[in-house]
Amino acid sequence: MCELFGVTANRRVKVNDLLKTFFEHSAEHRNGWGLAFLDDNSVSVEKEPVKASDSLYLKNRLTGRIETSRCMAHIRKATMGEVSFSNTHPFIKRDDSGRTWVLVHNGTIFESPVLSAYQYNQEGDTDSERILLYIVDQVNKHYISEQNCFDVNERIRLIENIIKRLSAGNKLNIMLYDGDYFYVHTNEEGTLYKSEHNGSVIFSTHPLQKAGWVEAPQNRLLVYKDGLLIHEGENHHHSYVEDEEKIKLLFLGYSGL
Repeated sequence: MCELFGVTANRRVKVNDLLKTFFEHSAEHRNGWGLAFLDDNSVSVEKEPVKASDSLYLKNRLTGRIETSRCMAHIRKATMGEVSFSNTHPFIKRDDSGRTWVLVHNGTIFESPVLSAYQYNQEGDTDSERILLYIVDQVNKHYISEQNCFDVNERIRLIENIIKRLSAGNKLNIMLYDGDYFYVHTNEEGTLYKSEHNGSVIFSTHPLQKAGWVEAPQNRLLVYKDGLLIHEGENHHHSYVEDEEKIKLLFLGYSGL
């Protein structure tokens, strides 16, 4: 599986050491790395379909001071889809209102008919990209049906309903950003942790320091605005427990065997 890293804060925080530690995990997640900086109402994505520790670009990038109030990072261990730029996280998509959405995902979608149609118009071939395409498609439909009036509470409810629907039977650890709000969700025990300090919240698949990390709440959508938790959804109870036989069957189906 992949690993996730995310920051939401009320100010710019220095993240060089945290990112260096995070990207050291690429020994086991060698199929691509990515960074998305979400500061100043803009989105900047940097990624390569190579092992993070082998990337000269990333090595040079981390030597300069990196400060951010919002960012995501990802290292990929491919399960579905070839090793390519189009399959490397983060994924970005603009909706019909002009809002840019950014997503990173750690998990596997075993069953979700609503995502199947998106395999024909996605750039790559991962289930992660299909999740984002589906989210943006639902946002667009809601935006039109509400006659271009789509307030933040409606947006959060829509995302929460989508997360609840997709998490049933699937592993859905994601971080999502919509230009205003930072959404976080995990539904597997021991696969996402957070560290809070003076208005900043750092998320990571594994703790990046010895102290100050606690497990993120499971089975509910968390929504942040500049480091402040503004919404914690109800427990949907769709916990994911790894099933080796289920994973094996998925791989066999994907390979056509």
